[in-house]
Amino acid sequence: MRLRIGHLSTCYHTSILFIARDDLHRILGVDVEWKFFGTGPAIINAFEKSELDLAYIGLPPAIIGISRGVGIVCVAGGHIEGTVICGKKAFAGFPEEKDLRIILRQLRGKKVGVPGRGSIHDVILNDCLKRFNLTKEIKVTNFAWADQALEAMASGDISAAVGTPALAVASTRYADGKILFPPSRLWPHNPSYGILVERDFLRREKGLIEKFLVAHEEGTSFIRKKPRKASEMIADLIGFIDAEFVLDTLKVSPKYCAQLTHDFISSSMEFVKALRRLGYMSRDVSPDEIFDTSLIRKIHPEKDHY
Repeated sequence: MRLRIGHLSTCYHTSILFIARDDLHRILGVDVEWKFFGTGPAIINAFEKSELDLAYIGLPPAIIGISRGVGIVCVAGGHIEGTVICGKKAFAGFPEEKDLRIILRQLRGKKVGVPGRGSIHDVILNDCLKRFNLTKEIKVTNFAWADQALEAMASGDISAAVGTPALAVASTRYADGKILFPPSRLWPHNPSYGILVERDFLRREKGLIEKFLVAHEEGTSFIRKKPRKASEMIADLIGFIDAEFVLDTLKVSPKYCAQLTHDFISSSMEFVKALRRLGYMSRDVSPDEIFDTSLIRKIHPEKDHY
Protein backbone atom coordinates (compact mmCIF):
# COMPACT_ATOMS: atom_id res chain seq x y z
CA MET A 1 0.00 0.00 0.00
CA ARG A 2 1.14 3.57 -0.68
CA LEU A 3 0.14 6.76 1.18
CA ARG A 4 0.34 9.85 -1.07
CA ILE A 5 0.98 13.00 0.98
CA GLY A 6 0.93 16.55 -0.36
CA HIS A 7 3.09 19.12 1.40
CA LEU A 8 4.48 22.64 1.12
CA SER A 9 7.97 24.01 1.77
CA THR A 10 6.93 25.43 5.15
CA CYS A 11 9.68 24.52 7.59
CA TYR A 12 7.51 24.20 10.71
CA HIS A 13 5.16 21.56 9.27
CA THR A 14 5.79 18.07 10.66
CA SER A 15 6.12 16.89 7.06
CA ILE A 16 9.62 18.39 6.97
CA LEU A 17 10.61 16.47 10.10
CA PHE A 18 9.25 13.21 8.68
CA ILE A 19 11.13 13.73 5.43
CA ALA A 20 14.32 14.61 7.32
CA ARG A 21 14.08 11.48 9.49
CA ASP A 22 12.88 9.28 6.62
CA ASP A 23 11.02 7.04 9.03
CA LEU A 24 7.29 7.63 8.43
CA HIS A 25 7.01 4.53 6.23
CA ARG A 26 8.39 2.45 9.10
CA ILE A 27 6.05 4.04 11.65
CA LEU A 28 2.96 3.50 9.48
CA GLY A 29 3.94 0.21 7.87
CA VAL A 30 3.14 1.46 4.35
CA ASP A 31 5.05 3.11 1.52
CA VAL A 32 4.92 6.91 1.65
CA GLU A 33 5.08 9.13 -1.44
CA TRP A 34 5.74 12.81 -0.70
CA LYS A 35 4.42 15.28 -3.28
CA PHE A 36 5.66 18.88 -3.13
CA PHE A 37 3.47 21.87 -4.06
CA GLY A 38 4.02 25.63 -4.18
CA THR A 39 0.66 26.69 -2.71
CA GLY A 40 -2.42 25.36 -0.96
CA PRO A 41 -4.72 25.86 -3.97
CA ALA A 42 -2.41 23.61 -6.01
CA ILE A 43 -2.86 20.89 -3.38
CA ILE A 44 -6.64 21.21 -3.66
CA ASN A 45 -6.39 20.78 -7.43
CA ALA A 46 -4.40 17.58 -6.84
CA PHE A 47 -7.08 16.27 -4.46
CA GLU A 48 -9.66 17.06 -7.12
CA LYS A 49 -7.73 14.87 -9.58
CA SER A 50 -7.51 12.02 -7.00
CA GLU A 51 -3.71 12.40 -6.84
CA LEU A 52 -3.48 12.65 -3.03
CA ASP A 53 -4.72 10.80 0.04
CA LEU A 54 -3.62 13.29 2.69
CA ALA A 55 -2.07 16.77 2.77
CA TYR A 56 -0.74 19.64 4.85
CA ILE A 57 -2.63 22.80 3.94
CA GLY A 58 -4.01 26.10 5.24
CA LEU A 59 -7.75 25.97 5.83
CA PRO A 60 -9.04 28.67 3.42
CA PRO A 61 -8.05 26.85 0.19
CA ALA A 62 -9.43 23.65 1.72
CA ILE A 63 -12.73 25.39 2.49
CA ILE A 64 -12.92 26.72 -1.07
CA GLY A 65 -12.34 23.20 -2.38
CA ILE A 66 -14.99 21.72 -0.09
CA SER A 67 -17.48 24.37 -1.23
CA ARG A 68 -17.10 23.19 -4.82
CA GLY A 69 -17.44 19.52 -3.93
CA VAL A 70 -13.88 18.28 -3.38
CA GLY A 71 -14.24 15.28 -1.02
CA ILE A 72 -11.79 16.21 1.72
CA VAL A 73 -12.05 16.79 5.47
CA CYS A 74 -9.75 18.28 8.12
CA VAL A 75 -8.87 15.69 10.79
CA ALA A 76 -6.20 17.59 12.77
CA GLY A 77 -4.55 20.94 13.30
CA GLY A 78 -0.84 21.66 13.27
CA HIS A 79 -0.16 25.36 13.78
CA ILE A 80 -2.05 28.62 14.28
CA GLU A 81 -1.23 32.25 13.44
CA GLY A 82 1.18 31.65 10.59
CA THR A 83 0.59 34.78 8.49
CA VAL A 84 2.88 37.81 8.85
CA ILE A 85 3.05 41.21 7.14
CA CYS A 86 6.63 42.22 6.35
CA GLY A 87 7.96 45.22 4.47
CA LYS A 88 10.87 47.53 3.93
CA LYS A 89 12.54 48.95 7.03
CA ALA A 90 11.50 52.48 6.04
CA PHE A 91 7.86 51.70 6.88
CA ALA A 92 6.47 52.12 10.39
CA GLY A 93 5.55 48.82 12.00
CA PHE A 94 4.60 47.12 15.23
CA PRO A 95 5.28 47.76 18.10
CA GLU A 96 6.09 51.42 17.35
CA GLU A 97 2.81 51.62 15.40
CA LYS A 98 0.04 49.38 16.73
CA ASP A 99 -2.77 50.37 14.34
CA LEU A 100 -2.96 47.99 11.35
CA ARG A 101 -4.97 50.53 9.36
CA ILE A 102 -2.16 53.09 9.63
CA ILE A 103 0.47 50.49 8.75
CA LEU A 104 -1.42 49.44 5.62
CA ARG A 105 -2.16 53.03 4.57
CA GLN A 106 1.59 53.52 4.13
CA LEU A 107 1.36 51.06 1.22
CA ARG A 108 -1.12 53.08 -0.84
CA GLY A 109 0.03 53.23 -4.44
CA LYS A 110 2.46 50.38 -3.89
CA LYS A 111 2.50 46.63 -4.58
CA VAL A 112 2.19 43.92 -1.94
CA GLY A 113 3.21 40.35 -2.75
CA VAL A 114 1.39 37.28 -1.48
CA PRO A 115 1.16 33.57 -2.40
CA GLY A 116 -1.49 32.27 -4.82
CA ARG A 117 -5.08 33.51 -4.87
CA GLY A 118 -7.13 31.59 -2.31
CA SER A 119 -4.16 30.85 -0.03
CA ILE A 120 -4.63 31.74 3.64
CA HIS A 121 -2.20 34.66 3.27
CA ASP A 122 -4.03 35.99 0.22
CA VAL A 123 -7.41 35.81 1.99
CA ILE A 124 -6.15 37.56 5.14
CA LEU A 125 -4.53 40.35 3.10
CA ASN A 126 -7.55 40.97 0.89
CA ASP A 127 -9.93 40.86 3.84
CA CYS A 128 -7.83 43.52 5.61
CA LEU A 129 -7.76 45.70 2.51
CA LYS A 130 -11.53 45.42 2.11
CA ARG A 131 -12.12 46.19 5.79
CA PHE A 132 -10.01 49.36 5.60
CA ASN A 133 -11.29 50.45 2.14
CA LEU A 134 -7.85 50.04 0.58
CA THR A 135 -8.68 47.51 -2.14
CA LYS A 136 -8.35 50.06 -4.95
CA GLU A 137 -5.31 51.78 -3.49
CA ILE A 138 -2.95 48.85 -2.93
CA LYS A 139 -2.00 46.47 -5.73
CA VAL A 140 -1.93 42.79 -4.72
CA THR A 141 0.52 40.64 -6.66
CA ASN A 142 0.06 36.86 -6.32
CA PHE A 143 3.05 34.53 -6.67
CA ALA A 144 3.03 30.80 -7.34
CA TRP A 145 6.01 30.34 -5.01
CA ALA A 146 6.93 32.20 -1.81
CA ASP A 147 10.53 32.57 -3.03
CA GLN A 148 9.26 34.77 -5.85
CA ALA A 149 7.80 37.22 -3.34
CA LEU A 150 11.14 37.40 -1.54
CA GLU A 151 12.99 38.04 -4.81
CA ALA A 152 10.48 40.72 -5.79
CA MET A 153 10.88 42.45 -2.44
CA ALA A 154 14.68 42.32 -2.67
CA SER A 155 14.58 43.82 -6.18
CA GLY A 156 12.09 46.52 -5.23
CA ASP A 157 9.27 45.22 -7.44
CA ILE A 158 7.07 45.01 -4.34
CA SER A 159 7.23 47.09 -1.15
CA ALA A 160 5.81 44.54 1.26
CA ALA A 161 4.77 40.90 1.43
CA VAL A 162 2.27 38.80 3.34
CA GLY A 163 3.18 35.19 4.00
CA THR A 164 4.74 32.69 6.38
CA PRO A 165 7.13 33.44 9.24
CA ALA A 166 9.89 32.02 7.02
CA LEU A 167 9.18 34.71 4.42
CA ALA A 168 9.33 37.36 7.14
CA VAL A 169 12.66 36.08 8.46
CA ALA A 170 14.08 35.85 4.94
CA SER A 171 12.98 39.42 4.22
CA THR A 172 14.95 40.67 7.23
CA ARG A 173 18.04 38.77 6.11
CA TYR A 174 18.00 39.26 2.36
CA ALA A 175 15.60 42.08 1.41
CA ASP A 176 16.25 44.92 3.89
CA GLY A 177 12.92 44.12 5.50
CA LYS A 178 11.25 43.76 8.88
CA ILE A 179 8.00 42.48 10.35
CA LEU A 180 5.37 45.21 10.06
CA PHE A 181 2.60 43.39 11.91
CA PRO A 182 2.93 40.15 13.93
CA PRO A 183 0.87 37.02 13.33
CA SER A 184 -0.72 36.90 16.79
CA ARG A 185 -2.41 40.28 16.21
CA LEU A 186 -3.23 40.00 12.52
CA TRP A 187 -5.91 37.29 12.79
CA PRO A 188 -5.89 35.56 16.21
CA HIS A 189 -6.15 31.75 16.20
CA ASN A 190 -6.11 31.63 12.39
CA PRO A 191 -5.76 28.03 11.11
CA SER A 192 -2.26 28.23 9.65
CA TYR A 193 -2.41 24.60 8.57
CA GLY A 194 -4.26 21.40 9.21
CA ILE A 195 -4.19 17.79 8.05
CA LEU A 196 -6.69 17.20 5.24
CA VAL A 197 -7.69 13.70 4.18
CA GLU A 198 -9.68 12.42 1.22
CA ARG A 199 -13.02 11.33 2.71
CA ASP A 200 -13.26 7.93 1.02
CA PHE A 201 -9.68 7.17 2.01
CA LEU A 202 -10.50 8.08 5.63
CA ARG A 203 -13.46 5.69 5.63
CA ARG A 204 -11.32 2.87 4.22
CA GLU A 205 -8.14 3.50 6.22
CA LYS A 206 -9.18 5.05 9.53
CA GLY A 207 -6.63 2.98 11.43
CA LEU A 208 -3.80 4.21 9.21
CA ILE A 209 -4.86 7.84 9.59
CA GLU A 210 -5.01 7.40 13.36
CA LYS A 211 -1.42 6.11 13.35
CA PHE A 212 -0.39 9.06 11.20
CA LEU A 213 -2.01 11.53 13.61
CA VAL A 214 -0.19 9.99 16.57
CA ALA A 215 3.10 10.57 14.73
CA HIS A 216 1.98 14.07 13.70
CA GLU A 217 1.21 15.08 17.30
CA GLU A 218 4.58 13.73 18.39
CA GLY A 219 6.15 15.85 15.65
CA THR A 220 4.46 19.06 16.84
CA SER A 221 5.60 18.23 20.39
CA PHE A 222 9.20 17.80 19.18
CA ILE A 223 9.09 21.24 17.49
CA ARG A 224 7.73 22.83 20.69
CA LYS A 225 10.05 21.12 23.16
CA LYS A 226 13.25 20.81 21.13
CA PRO A 227 13.18 23.72 18.66
CA ARG A 228 16.98 23.88 18.28
CA LYS A 229 17.30 20.18 17.50
CA ALA A 230 14.34 20.41 15.11
CA SER A 231 15.94 23.45 13.46
CA GLU A 232 19.20 21.59 12.92
CA MET A 233 17.42 18.62 11.33
CA ILE A 234 15.33 20.86 9.06
CA ALA A 235 18.32 22.97 8.02
CA ASP A 236 20.35 19.84 7.22
CA LEU A 237 17.54 18.60 4.99
CA ILE A 238 16.93 21.87 3.14
CA GLY A 239 20.60 22.64 2.74
CA PHE A 240 20.58 26.29 1.72
CA ILE A 241 19.43 27.72 5.09
CA ASP A 242 21.10 27.42 8.47
CA ALA A 243 19.69 26.26 11.80
CA GLU A 244 19.50 29.84 13.13
CA PHE A 245 17.24 30.81 10.23
CA VAL A 246 14.86 27.93 11.05
CA LEU A 247 14.99 28.70 14.78
CA ASP A 248 14.15 32.36 14.12
CA THR A 249 11.23 31.20 11.97
CA LEU A 250 9.91 28.92 14.71
CA LYS A 251 10.08 31.81 17.20
CA VAL A 252 7.97 34.18 15.09
CA SER A 253 4.85 32.09 15.72
CA PRO A 254 5.56 29.26 18.21
CA LYS A 255 2.07 27.76 18.43
CA TYR A 256 2.24 24.10 17.38
CA CYS A 257 -0.25 21.34 18.22
CA ALA A 258 -2.34 18.72 16.41
CA GLN A 259 -5.58 19.43 18.26
CA LEU A 260 -8.64 20.96 16.61
CA THR A 261 -9.67 23.43 19.30
CA HIS A 262 -12.82 25.50 19.60
CA ASP A 263 -10.77 28.59 18.65
CA PHE A 264 -9.23 26.82 15.62
CA ILE A 265 -12.66 25.81 14.34
CA SER A 266 -14.28 29.17 15.16
CA SER A 267 -11.52 31.04 13.34
CA SER A 268 -11.98 28.75 10.35
CA MET A 269 -15.69 29.57 10.29
CA GLU A 270 -14.78 33.28 10.26
CA PHE A 271 -12.80 32.49 7.12
CA VAL A 272 -15.97 31.03 5.59
CA LYS A 273 -17.57 34.47 6.03
CA ALA A 274 -14.49 36.23 4.64
CA LEU A 275 -14.37 33.95 1.61
CA ARG A 276 -18.02 34.77 0.89
CA ARG A 277 -17.40 38.52 1.33
CA LEU A 278 -14.45 38.40 -1.06
CA GLY A 279 -16.33 36.34 -3.67
CA TYR A 280 -13.97 33.34 -3.41
CA MET A 281 -16.91 30.95 -3.06
CA SER A 282 -20.65 31.11 -3.62
CA ARG A 283 -22.11 29.16 -0.69
CA ASP A 284 -21.69 28.70 3.04
CA VAL A 285 -19.90 25.60 4.33
CA SER A 286 -20.80 24.04 7.69
CA PRO A 287 -18.30 22.89 10.36
CA ASP A 288 -19.34 19.27 9.76
CA GLU A 289 -18.35 19.61 6.10
CA ILE A 290 -14.92 20.92 7.05
CA PHE A 291 -13.96 18.99 10.20
CA ASP A 292 -13.96 15.45 11.57
CA THR A 293 -12.58 15.73 15.10
CA SER A 294 -13.19 12.13 16.17
CA LEU A 295 -9.66 10.80 15.72
CA ILE A 296 -7.70 13.75 17.08
CA ARG A 297 -9.93 13.98 20.18
CA LYS A 298 -9.27 10.27 20.77
CA ILE A 299 -5.48 10.47 20.56
CA HIS A 300 -5.13 13.96 22.10
CA PRO A 301 -7.54 14.05 25.07
CA GLU A 302 -5.43 16.48 27.08
CA LYS A 303 -5.54 20.29 26.78
CA ASP A 304 -4.18 21.70 23.56
CA HIS A 305 -0.66 23.17 23.34
CA TYR A 306 -1.34 26.24 21.21
